[in-house]
Amino acid sequence: MTRTFDKSKLPSRHVSVGPERAPQRSYYYAMGMTEEDIAKPFVGIASAGNDSAPCNTLLDSQADMARQGVIEGGGTPRRFNTITVTDGIAMGHQGMKSSLVSREVIADSVEVSVRGHCYDAVVAYAGCDKSLPGMMMAMLRLNVPSIFVYGGSILPGRFHDEDVTVVDVFEAVGQHSAGNCPLQELIELEKVACPGHGACGGQFTANTMACVAEAIGLSLPNSNMAPAPYETRDAMAVAAGRQVMDLIELNLRPRDICTREAFVNAARIVAATGGSTNAALHLPAMASEAGIDFDLFDVAEAFKSTPYLADLKPGGKYVARDMHDAGGVYMLMKTMMENDLLNGDCITVTGKTLGENIEEITWNSDQKVIYDVKNAITETGGVVGLKGSLAPEGAIVKVAGMARLQFRGPAQIFECEEDAFAAVEQRQIKEGSVVVIRNEGPKGGPGMREMLATTAALYGQGMGEKVALITDGRFSGATRGFCIGHVGPEAADGGPIGLVEEGDIINIDAKSGVIDLEVDEKTLEERRSHFKPHVNDYGSGALWRYAQNVGPAYKGAVTHPGAKAEKHVYADI
Repeated sequence: MTRTFDKSKLPSRHVSVGPERAPQRSYYYAMGMTEEDIAKPFVGIASAGNDSAPCNTLLDSQADMARQGVIEGGGTPRRFNTITVTDGIAMGHQGMKSSLVSREVIADSVEVSVRGHCYDAVVAYAGCDKSLPGMMMAMLRLNVPSIFVYGGSILPGRFHDEDVTVVDVFEAVGQHSAGNCPLQELIELEKVACPGHGACGGQFTANTMACVAEAIGLSLPNSNMAPAPYETRDAMAVAAGRQVMDLIELNLRPRDICTREAFVNAARIVAATGGSTNAALHLPAMASEAGIDFDLFDVAEAFKSTPYLADLKPGGKYVARDMHDAGGVYMLMKTMMENDLLNGDCITVTGKTLGENIEEITWNSDQKVIYDVKNAITETGGVVGLKGSLAPEGAIVKVAGMARLQFRGPAQIFECEEDAFAAVEQRQIKEGSVVVIRNEGPKGGPGMREMLATTAALYGQGMGEKVALITDGRFSGATRGFCIGHVGPEAADGGPIGLVEEGDIINIDAKSGVIDLEVDEKTLEERRSHFKPHVNDYGSGALWRYAQNVGPAYKGAVTHPGAKAEKHVYADI
C-alpha cells in the first residue's frame, strides 16, 4: 500500500524530523532503517512475550507478524517487550502478591517506552491475566491509535476421556488431601492438563478480558477467542498491524472508542459469559485511564440486567476453543444486540460501530455453547455485585453454575491465605461456616492475592457448596463455589471485615445483592476503638511502593489519579 502521512502532528516528529534530530536518526540507521522508514509513522508493537508460562510463549512470534501489516499499511514497526506475572504459577504462595502489582508495572512500562521513543500508535499483545488490562490501560492512558490482540487460549487437555484445564489440577490437590485422589493419578493429570501454548482455557480472567477487549471495541471482531496454536492467528496479527495504520489516518483513538456506554457493554459481556470477578477491578481501572467514572457499583448495575448465556467453565461445560468454534464473542453479542442488551452505536477499531460489525454475523443455531437470550441459562448474569454492612464499598461474587445463592453462617477467621490453606489441608474448615480471609487487600496484602489454591482445595474436598468464603483479597477467575472477593473497605483501612470475630454471623444473599455482618453498631464501635491494622512484611521495594499508592478495590485498585488529573495527553504532544 502506497500511503503517506503528515508527521507534523504525530509524536514521532520529535525523534525523526528536522536537522536537530540527526543524532536520533543515526540510531535508526544503525538498526538498518532507511530514510523512507524514518519518514513513516512509528508504531510501537508491545509484547508481553516470555518463557514464564505457556500463556506468553507465542506472543513474540505473533507480534512479529503484526510488523508485516504495519509495513503494508505505510508505517514503521518497532517491537518492545514488557513483563508478566503468571497467576497459575504465582498462585498459593507469596508470589501472588506480585500479580495485581504487575498490571500497573505493565501499564507503566508500556507508557514510558512509548513516551520515551515517541511512538505514534500501539499494537499490544498479551496472554496472562493482568497483562490484558495492563496493556489496555496503557493504550487509554497514552490515547494514541491502538489495537489490542490476545495471544489466544490453550487447547484443553484430555484426562479419562474428558476435557480438563489447570483448574482440575488445583481441585485434584484438594481431592488428594481428602484421600480421594491417589498421588499417581494427580501426577498423571498434571502432565496432560496443559497440552501446549496459550492462556488458561476456561472463562477465567484472561479469556474474560479478551472478550471485554472485543466488546469494548479495542480488538478486531472475533480475533481473540481463537486458540493460540491456530494458524489463523498469523492473519489476525497482520490485519491488526494494517488496521492500526487506518486508525492513524482516521485519528481514531482509544478514548473515542471506550466511552461509558462501551464500558457498560463490556460489563454485560462479563456477566453473560459467567466471567472472572477480576473484571470488576479491571474495568474501573481502565475507565480511570479514560477519565470516566465507572466503579464496582456501575459494573454490578450492568450485571443485574444481563442474563447468563455462554456455558463456559468453571461454572459451565465448555472452554474458549468451543466458544471460538461456536462463532466467538460476536456470536454472543448477536443475540444480546437483538434483545437490546448492548449499545450498538459505540465505535470500534474497525472504524465502524459495534452494531455495524454485528450485522455481519449470522446466528449459528447449531452450536451448543452460546444460548439465545430468550432461552438463557439463567435470567441474571453469572457475576453479582454485593453491598451491605460487611462491605460498604462493595464486594463481588461469581454465581455461574451455582445452585445456592443465599448463605448464612458463623465466621471462621484467618488473618492470611496461608493460615486458611493450612486449615483446609488439615480438614479444619467447618461445614456451614463463612470463612473470612483478611489482610489480603490491595494495601494490606499488599497486592490483593487470588485464592484459587484455597478455594480449589475446598472444592476438591467436596466442601465447595457447604461453606462460603469472603476476603478483602481476590478470587481467581477459575474459582467456583460461594466465594466473595473485593470486600471493601479492606481490613488495612479499618473496614468491617477487620472487625469480624470468630463466630459472628454473616448473611449473604446473592439474589438481592446483600452481604451483612449481624453485629450491632455499638459492638462494632467498641471493637473499632481497639482495632490495630495488621503490619505486613514489606518495608521496601515494589510491593511497599504499591501499598503506599494504591486506592480502594471498588475504584479498580489504581495507583494514580487517572485522566481526570492529567494536564496533557501524550498523543497530543
